[in-house]
Amino acid sequence: MKSFSEIETTSKRASKAAGYSWGISEEIGKNIRLLEMFGLSGIKNLIYYYNLRKKKKFENLKLISKKNKSEKYEFCPIISGTSFLDQIKSLERLNEIKLEKVAYPLLFLPFASRASEVIGKRILLQLDDNEFLLNYNISIMSKFLSGESINLANLVKVKFIENSDSFSEKEWSQLYKLSENTFVEETESLKENAAGAGLTDND
Repeated sequence: MKSFSEIETTSKRASKAAGYSWGISEEIGKNIRLLEMFGLSGIKNLIYYYNLRKKKKFENLKLISKKNKSEKYEFCPIISGTSFLDQIKSLERLNEIKLEKVAYPLLFLPFASRASEVIGKRILLQLDDNEFLLNYNISIMSKFLSGESINLANLVKVKFIENSDSFSEKEWSQLYKLSENTFVEETESLKENAAGAGLTDND
């Protein structure tokens, strides 16, 4: 089994050979490592996409808005993802973003996962009928099968999920009240036995 370090390094070098700059190639290396760690087919999708790039042209989406539509070519998932991550601080204010016709959109996914960590919010990513809940770049929840590849998403939706508690104030109060049973009132005996108590200075 290949190590994640080997996966990252080889993906980075292959991306440079495919025509990307070293900077973007480094990002791709990190992303493929993430996909493989999350159990998604990063290498498979990357190889398929690079083979297709030899025959087709793709549009580089550099400035992302609320709705993004290409009139001629499918969007490159790598340049689109890089732009998304770079602009995430302003994009989160839009609440939802749509991109039409993104090639091999699983390669876009790790950019969104890393963006979730940057803004401290969960992100719901929809690739047509497939949904992925991205949790601060720590985990991904999805029913999508790990060995699959997606060669095109006609519609990619990114929804920013506002942080909120999963419990009520009443439930929190009950839990906090239970936790109070661990509190110990300070007594003279505790004071005498506290750290540093009773020490003398021999100097």
